[in-house]
Amino acid sequence: MSPEVWLPLAFVLGYLLGSIPFGVVLTTVAGTQDLRSIGSGNIGATNVLRTGRKGLAAATLIGDMLKGTVAVMIAGYFGGADAAMLAALGAFLGHLFPVWLKFNGGKGVATYIGVLIGLFWPGAVMFCLIWLATALTTRYSSLSALVAAFVTPLFLWWFGHPALASLFVVLTLLLFWKHSENIKRLQAGTEGRIGAR
Repeated sequence: MSPEVWLPLAFVLGYLLGSIPFGVVLTTVAGTQDLRSIGSGNIGATNVLRTGRKGLAAATLIGDMLKGTVAVMIAGYFGGADAAMLAALGAFLGHLFPVWLKFNGGKGVATYIGVLIGLFWPGAVMFCLIWLATALTTRYSSLSALVAAFVTPLFLWWFGHPALASLFVVLTLLLFWKHSENIKRLQAGTEGRIGAR
């Protein structure tokens, strides 16, 4: 199969893998309360943590990351760099708008990191270091993700990856949009801090 044929398939593959709602699946299997009825109602690891099940939250984080990484690696292996980037976009959109949950998905931070691991792993290391530094300083998880995502396209461009930088401009804008309520709470000073009860 030629690389050109793989391009639309890569996007579809990415979307289907990205739309797997690990938080919902794992909490349902574990018999906890419906994840969408507690906390923020989000399907990501942060909300899974509100169930009190740290192991489930960690598994959700890893699953949401790896689905992006796997999509990128499979598409890249068969279709090359362009297919890998389309799979990354598909996986991210799949997490944000999963068909299985009536297109109401998560905020995308873990999947953002996952596709970054598959496309340019030093960028993922940079993201995590900036997230950690910001979290230690401010104790705001959402702000940490927003700062790290803002820096990511600049980092990719600086290291000579303009196509990846352009892709991550799009992903970062989507991530900011999904965090619009967090941004409002940060501006109002009402956003919850890490470790706060």
